Amino acid sequence: MDDKKIKELVRQKYGEIAGNSSCCSTGCCSSAEVYNIMNEDYSSLSGYNADADLGLGCGLPTQFAGIKQGDTVIDLGSGAGNDCFVARAETGETGRVIGIDFTPEMTAKAKSNAEKRGFTNVDFRLGDIENMPVGGNSADVVISNCVLNLLPSKDKIFQEIFRVLKPGGHFCVSDIVIVGELPQVLREAAEMYVGCVAGAIQKNEYMVQIFSAGFSNVKIQKEKSITIPDDILAKYLSAEELELFKNSTSSIVSITVTGDKPSGCGCGSNCC
Repeated sequence: MDDKKIKELVRQKYGEIAGNSSCCSTGCCSSAEVYNIMNEDYSSLSGYNADADLGLGCGLPTQFAGIKQGDTVIDLGSGAGNDCFVARAETGETGRVIGIDFTPEMTAKAKSNAEKRGFTNVDFRLGDIENMPVGGNSADVVISNCVLNLLPSKDKIFQEIFRVLKPGGHFCVSDIVIVGELPQVLREAAEMYVGCVAGAIQKNEYMVQIFSAGFSNVKIQKEKSITIPDDILAKYLSAEELELFKNSTSSIVSITVTGDKPSGCGCGSNCC
């Protein structure tokens, strides 16, 4: 698929998930859908709202984001608002949280969740995170949870993150990467793409994209292997292929990465 078709596929699928959120938030999708097998438990975090948790993440980016009172935080691929509401609890009433998502149904769901709770410092915007509807040098922290792998232009996304961060600001992103090789049939499967697997790139390449965008102090804060259940893999692989894949050195990995925009990177500096 070309980039346009990939993005439309993702938009359509996540729009359907938003419409079926009452099911997914209770976990009844988890045994059958790739996109629900990676989520971590948010329930003990301050600011958590079950209505906004659709089980679509692969990490806890706010855990390592270093959000302070009064910060302006941008969440990329904000979905129904889960990470935004956790970030709001950390940035407080004096801070601001901006969620960006290109799925109209998700954005509407997030706005409804915010309105029900009377949140006035959380703003949800419909837009493409490859071309964010946000001015440059405007955020203290950028977070994202299992979203960047869904879009074709990883390099452009990290350049956009760099653009919107204030000098001295930082990001914390949880995402899926690949170590080794996936069977070609998995890389071509639409279900695996919307499930954050087929669109994932090599771990080393992912890190290169971050450094190439100009970030410093880049660190992998957390890393865990992701196991796709056999019943899902069996839709695409024969019994022999499945055994070979499970016994190979290839793996699907969730990583949570942080990085800083150098403090000297204001307008007019060479690093812009």
